[in-house]
Amino acid sequence: MEVSVLNIKGEDTGKKVVLNDAIFGIEPNDHCIYLAVNQYLAAQRQGTHKSKERSEISGSTRKLGRQKGGGGARRGDINSPLLVGGARVFGPTPRDYSFKLNKKVKQLARRSALSQKAIDNAIVVVEDFNFEAPSTKEFIKVLNNLKVSERKQLFVLPSSNKAVYLSARNLKGTQMAIASDINTYGIMNAEVLVVTESSLEIINNTLTNTKEA
Repeated sequence: MEVSVLNIKGEDTGKKVVLNDAIFGIEPNDHCIYLAVNQYLAAQRQGTHKSKERSEISGSTRKLGRQKGGGGARRGDINSPLLVGGARVFGPTPRDYSFKLNKKVKQLARRSALSQKAIDNAIVVVEDFNFEAPSTKEFIKVLNNLKVSERKQLFVLPSSNKAVYLSARNLKGTQMAIASDINTYGIMNAEVLVVTESSLEIINNTLTNTKEA
């Protein structure tokens, strides 16, 4: 699949890049995408929820009725969950929601997510660019030139770029990612990927090497 390379003015440079079919041309595996996104969201949970259970709340521990022969359910004190106003049981306790996924599953999920974006024609390739100083106004001009300002974008850069990052940091629908660190959630959460030429090479190297996570 060939894609035209644009500059930050939105003009066609005449150059074309070929998207690697092993990454951008596979049949998307929806279940792998689901697992990877689920893992990401689970890892974001703090898991600090806690409710006081029966043994932790205040209340008399006097046995209310006889053990047998009362005709009702067996209950002890006023804290029994059987009673109105009784204590809670099986409430939330602190826990870690994160879980493990195999490396190859996560890699397939990323390739599937990128392939889905290619199918949706939601990938824009731009020349490598830089700002001399942080400027949100200039970055908004870039978004307008590329005609992506109305959609959620994920800008994929080859390496950390402080000037570009600070320029985009205050924009609601814009996210930044380094090519070697892109994740399935970030790709799927964006409506359009804006990828620099250098980033494509890094993505190719990262996702075609089976030893990588």
